Amino acid sequence: MTSARDVLTPAALAMLQAIEDSGSFAGAARASNMVPSALTYRVRAIEEALDVLLFDRSSRQARLTEAGKELLREGARLLLDIDAVANRVKRVATGWEAQLTIAVDSVIDRLPLMQLCEAFLAMNPPTRLRLRTETLSGTLAALTSGRADLALGVVVDAKLPVGLEQRALGAVPFVFAVAPHHPLARIDEPLTDEVLRRHRAVALADSVERGGGLTVAVLPGQDVFTVSDMRTKIDAQIRGLGIGFLPQPYARPYLDNGSLVLKRVDRPSHLMQFCAAWNRPPARATQGRALAWWLAQLDHEVTRTALLGGGASPMLP
Repeated sequence: MTSARDVLTPAALAMLQAIEDSGSFAGAARASNMVPSALTYRVRAIEEALDVLLFDRSSRQARLTEAGKELLREGARLLLDIDAVANRVKRVATGWEAQLTIAVDSVIDRLPLMQLCEAFLAMNPPTRLRLRTETLSGTLAALTSGRADLALGVVVDAKLPVGLEQRALGAVPFVFAVAPHHPLARIDEPLTDEVLRRHRAVALADSVERGGGLTVAVLPGQDVFTVSDMRTKIDAQIRGLGIGFLPQPYARPYLDNGSLVLKRVDRPSHLMQFCAAWNRPPARATQGRALAWWLAQLDHEVTRTALLGGGASPMLP
């Protein structure tokens, strides 16, 4: 039995559109340089495969049924998709990746990141862009597992695995902040670990899928409220649901407006280094043009600073 896939070809859809445009089978046959009987046979084959009537044959004019109108609407979209796929294949052959996946750590500022995405997509590349939100060691794990092509905001605390390259983004100071109505807001500084241990900490969940992952600035025996992203962590601390360190660029607006209170703690200053990382191309292979574009943007210090919450807009091409 003939299936819908056998009969719904681009040529068949164009033939149906010709019938609609001409208003008759005979007119469409002349326009298509076909004999009317052959055209009628092909239409019936499509109707039988779909088990629907596409044309109302009760009058002299060939009028589409509702099913026929829907087929032409969807058919027009399919033809555009086919053209788009053909163009994409041609352009991918020029060195553009079919898809570029970027693992983005929660420390990365979303505003400059979206500005970079906007500039990239404005080039109308054949590469589909995908962002993954990760946290702590999960950012690097997304890259090493093959789930990402570029990782932004990898914590620099150890040598990267063989086969990866990196570019420093910079250092981010972390500050200890609590809500103004939290009990610690009224305690004399510096706050000792013994004092901190009595209060719940708000911690980011490491997004790594296997293993324990990283835990940052949580004391042994301390109650923990775990959240999945930096925005939620800030909100939790503003509500007084817990305490903890925050990246200074993220915390600054809330410290300025009084939603959070800065407190000194009895421990070394908290500073974390971050980098971008990506896979080194195999021998004699060239780097994809999409990844090369993103790496070129990271050559600019102003862009790297902006991604870590430096406040400036990234340097765009």
